[in-house]
Amino acid sequence: MLDTFESGNMSGTPPAPTVDATLRMLSFLGTQRGPVSAALLARTLELPRSSVYRLLGVLEERGFVLRYPEDHRYGLGIAAFELSSGYTRQEPITRLGRPLLAALVDKVGESGHLAVLLGRDVVYLADERAPGRSVLVTDVGVRLPSVLTASGRALLAALPREQVRALFPDSAAFSHNSAPPRSYSQLREELRTTRARGYAVENGEITDGLASVAVAVCDRNGWPATSLAVTFTDELVTDARRDRLAEEVRRHALLLERRLYG
Repeated sequence: MLDTFESGNMSGTPPAPTVDATLRMLSFLGTQRGPVSAALLARTLELPRSSVYRLLGVLEERGFVLRYPEDHRYGLGIAAFELSSGYTRQEPITRLGRPLLAALVDKVGESGHLAVLLGRDVVYLADERAPGRSVLVTDVGVRLPSVLTASGRALLAALPREQVRALFPDSAAFSHNSAPPRSYSQLREELRTTRARGYAVENGEITDGLASVAVAVCDRNGWPATSLAVTFTDELVTDARRDRLAEEVRRHALLLERRLYG
């Protein structure tokens, strides 16, 4: 039976579910590859269904949970992603990723960076400049639209389709874009191509003449934790060279994945 707080009942209102139950529900949602039903939450966590619905309502209001009415399912909301990316910005990814980022830049001779999703944007955690290369806008702490960057596209491509749709529900979510994608259908096609290719690309969407390739680093449950990318002058890099750069990025991303998650 769900434990409840005794306080707050003087007015006759129902007792609030415990923080423990809330955290257990969020933890369970965080381990799933897609949205789940309230019935599954109640059954798996052995919680009363009425309490689960009440909790889900509060979490949805606060942005930690998204409800998919057509499917009668619930998934993590933007607030949960912001909380998790706050953790990754503070310690392990930056601490463990910076040496690998430096090794990648030394190997390929191009500038590189680490980034995480924050809502619809990416935030850059680490930036390593290669000698003699162009100055980039990806300084630590810079925030850019995820759909316009290779780093963001790599991260979005690793998310479940439902989660991407929840982040970009209508045309207003693309209103700031100076380049495609400007709609969910264009974004869906870009992410489909990214998955098939095995890495994300960006060609001048952020800075004219500069291109990037990026690969997502995923946790044990397949959720994207960060992305590893290199940026280069597009006209100086052949298609074959681009493929080799992407392969090195992928190799270092796998090394970082092992360092973070074993």
